Amino acid sequence: MKLQGKVWKFGNDVDTDLIIAARYLNSSDPAELARHCMEDADPHFALNVKPGDILVAGKNFGCGSSREHAPIAIKAAGISCVVAKSFARIFYRNAFNIGLPIFECPELIDELNEGDTISVDANTGTIVNLTTGKEYQAAPIPDFMRQIIGAGGLINYVKGRVNQRV
Repeated sequence: MKLQGKVWKFGNDVDTDLIIAARYLNSSDPAELARHCMEDADPHFALNVKPGDILVAGKNFGCGSSREHAPIAIKAAGISCVVAKSFARIFYRNAFNIGLPIFECPELIDELNEGDTISVDANTGTIVNLTTGKEYQAAPIPDFMRQIIGAGGLINYVKGRVNQRV
């Protein structure tokens, strides 16, 4: 799985309330959540993000509450993956549960600019800044987790496995 897109850059400790504010949690509709994704951090994000773009952030991305709304909003906004220095544990798990690929790469954020284009190879963890040509290494996504992402999330993955056995 290879992903490529324009970078949207955010800082450290981006919490789930910044990703999708609590005032929008009365909806679980992905399209509605996408309209408000990152709204309090960048009011123009949802209007300008394009399918395939990549969100890059500092340490502890997705801290705060355990709401699945945060990775759902990011994925529904069209973001193909998130690369960060580190992730809050519950966000990490929720991201894979809903089929959003994420990668930890501590060096990346300090060496790129918003608007750069990067490519991410989920199989090898290789990240290339296509704007500068610089290459980085993140941990590759294990095969079974790539299968979960390919199925669109854990629920679809499990349904598919059950249907295979029937």
